[in-house]
Amino acid sequence: MLVAKAAGFAKKAHAGVFRMGSGEPYFEHVERVAKTLAALGFPDHVIAAAYLHDVVEDAGVSPEALAKEFGPDVAALVAEVTNPVLPIMHGNRAWRKAKEVEHLAKASYYGASLKLADMIDNSSNVRTNAPKFAKAYLPVLAAKLAVLGHGHPDLYAKVQANLAK
Repeated sequence: MLVAKAAGFAKKAHAGVFRMGSGEPYFEHVERVAKTLAALGFPDHVIAAAYLHDVVEDAGVSPEALAKEFGPDVAALVAEVTNPVLPIMHGNRAWRKAKEVEHLAKASYYGASLKLADMIDNSSNVRTNAPKFAKAYLPVLAAKLAVLGHGHPDLYAKVQANLAK
């Protein structure tokens, strides 16, 4: 019930939004992240948070609205993987990314694992779909990976493999 509700909410929140490079509906990204965690047996509140992991940053949903709709556990996990510098145009890029890395270093096991699943999907084809963006994005991804070793080891290894390609 919780996972289906989160999937429906995310589908609506990301309606009409498409991924850079591939042009696919954005919801397909969050669904892949959720399915990655589900395949590893993560609990429902983590899978629900995976569906919702980008709604604060990208769809303007407030953390309070998430907590009201999905409870404090889901909202807290989304907060763990949400860029702490919002709006994201505040400050220079290097400063924003450094703050995001600091924030991710404090994530729980579930939060770190969620972020790793997100990074797997984001890194799987960025070189092909958005090569110019990949040149700036992949070093940032490597910096994030460096602080997420406390997440699920299989997810960590997959991000490492994607970065090594």
